[in-house]
Amino acid sequence: MSLIPMQSPESATGEVAEIYTQIQAALGSVPNAFRIWSLNPIWLRQQWEYVGYYLRHPTLSFPLLAVVRLLTSVGQACGYCVDLNAGLLVQMAGWTPDQVAATRADLEDSPLSEREKALVRLVLQAVRDANSVTADDLDRVRSLGWSDLEIFDAVNHGARQVAADTLFNTFHIERDF
Repeated sequence: MSLIPMQSPESATGEVAEIYTQIQAALGSVPNAFRIWSLNPIWLRQQWEYVGYYLRHPTLSFPLLAVVRLLTSVGQACGYCVDLNAGLLVQMAGWTPDQVAATRADLEDSPLSEREKALVRLVLQAVRDANSVTADDLDRVRSLGWSDLEIFDAVNHGARQVAADTLFNTFHIERDF
């Protein structure tokens, strides 16, 4: 049981109910990964808009972003997010469980392209030790064709995953998938 109250879709009112309706229409349910934000409609709306931005990202692929979340969450020991993103890679990206397991064990064994792996490595470096990132690290991914906006968006995605992992772990949200 979660250590913090989360509104259910049945009990939600006002802006939370409105956002839940959007989430339900898009996802078929309102997962605990969204319900945790229900204490503050501002954060719930921001989280829903944030997720929407990345789901429609024009250049960062769904598998790349799911791997960023998966491996960031492995580093944060967030079982909810590790399992959720592993499942998303299988269900939505068409990966096999063996491909997900190989990626968890070693990014180099991932089915991502070498270009995508380089960007994921940068994100992981940033979330593990932001002060270690150098201009050379950025130039390395730029040389592979990543733009500054794409680099920023990828690192932002990893950094925000750390924040989500912290909240999910702190409040012990339950797996609902």
